[in-house]
Amino acid sequence: MIRAQTGPEQSLLAEAACHDARDLTEGGNTAYIVLDGKTYTLRITRADKLILTK
Repeated sequence: MIRAQTGPEQSLLAEAACHDARDLTEGGNTAYIVLDGKTYTLRITRADKLILTK
């Protein structure tokens, strides 16, 4: 669930695509993101932090 934002964060969200990390991982902890043929790993940690690695 994405919470409503106010202030500067709200204007940034209006300018860029916004995706919920849990949707990207489809309920798991890991998603793979490809950019220019390179694969990156997005992980949700046990502490609900995000880690993006190449």
